[in-house]
This record gives sequence, structure tokens and C-alpha cells, in this order.
Amino acid sequence: MRMLEGRWKLVILFHLFGGRLLRFSDLERAIPDISQKMLIQQLRQMEADGIVTRLVHHQVPPKVEYGLTAWGQSLCPALDALLTWAEAKPEGTHTP
Repeated sequence: MRMLEGRWKLVILFHLFGGRLLRFSDLERAIPDISQKMLIQQLRQMEADGIVTRLVHHQVPPKVEYGLTAWGQSLCPALDALLTWAEAKPEGTHTP
């Protein structure tokens, strides 16, 4: 669970699910409330944990894309189940 801690990691993962490859600027536009520094930090942590892959295309200007590793993609069913669970919260209950 430590690998998924933080405010932004799950948001980033949802944007990368389905085999999508996104450039850094695409992720910035998709998640406007995250700072560049935080996005870089979260991507680097997930890359180090083996969840995200960083694909560098050697061209001018440089092009870098981020996607999920096979292991990262395997998180999709678990996170879908978590969303379903959260949406099923009974009315009238509150969180402390």
C-alpha cells in the first residue's frame, strides 16, 4: 500500500490505465491541480516501484512518454473494485 500512498498517485494511475501512453504535458493538462514538482516526484516514485515506465524517444525535441508496466496495469481490477465499493456507501453514513 505504501506504493500507492499520496494524493496524486491514484489519479495518475487512472489516466494511464488501458495501455495509454501520455507525455508529461498531457498528464499536467489532465490533472491541473498538481504542481510540476509533485507530478515529477510521483512519477519517479512509481517508476522506481515498477508501476510506471518512462519511455524516452531520442529525437529533437526530446519526447518522453509515461505508461504502466504490466504489473501496474494489473492494478486496474483492484482499483475498479475499490471505486465500486466507495460508490456503494449507504446514504446517511458519515466518515469521522
